[in-house]
Amino acid sequence: MALDRGYDSNWLWCRCSTLPIGVLGRLKLNRCLYRRAPERTGKRGAPCKDGAKLQPKDPHTHGEPDAQVASMDAKGRPVQIAWWKQMHVKEARWLEMTVIRVIRPHATNKERDPRTSWFVWMGDPHADIAQIALGYARRFGQEHGYRFDKQALLWEKPRLRTPEQFERWSQVVAIAHNHLVLGRDLVEAEWRPWENKHQRFTPQHVRRGMSKLLPCLGTPARPLQPRGKSKGRKKGANISKAARFAVVHKTPKPPNLTP
Repeated sequence: MALDRGYDSNWLWCRCSTLPIGVLGRLKLNRCLYRRAPERTGKRGAPCKDGAKLQPKDPHTHGEPDAQVASMDAKGRPVQIAWWKQMHVKEARWLEMTVIRVIRPHATNKERDPRTSWFVWMGDPHADIAQIALGYARRFGQEHGYRFDKQALLWEKPRLRTPEQFERWSQVVAIAHNHLVLGRDLVEAEWRPWENKHQRFTPQHVRRGMSKLLPCLGTPARPLQPRGKSKGRKKGANISKAARFAVVHKTPKPPNLTP
């Protein structure tokens, strides 16, 4: 699961830690995380509960990372990745996280294309941190996939009563989405006049062209019978009228009030 900076919340992190999946979240630059508390010195007073602070916007608090590698992204551009393990926040000291820093020298260093990005990983501590950090680039496509399911495939349109019904409906939507992905090479995409036809077509374009593919696939249902016009009765047929009875309305008798 990938979360952007809008989901930088201690409460949400604690909830996500109970899920059987890993969570990669974008960090705000003013977020403060702490290393493990140092060992007790034996002196009087309460022991330290937190170690040294790490704040992304303050380089003096970074210190030496636990590990760092130089890798390449999906387009073959150099990327520098460093991470710090066994970090926590004061509000949830029991939740250990891994803080990741990704430096992209080729970025324009604008708001939508930062040169340095910070993330937090909550999941398997022995996983490949470098590959996990590079996987955040797929979050943009995932967000648009959810948007397509909601708007085009009517994922949130039905008003269902139970979670089991919504889960079954989610599976139906997922099957429809997979059919669109599998039919990408079989359907002629339909473009709107204002759309760029030089880019690769999306599942939305495939959905528009499915009306041409479905008739070619056939159906297990029997072919429809022609309606036509009724021939009516043959000439000379004996038509007997059904017996009819008159409807008589009876006036109800007044109740007997005599004791």
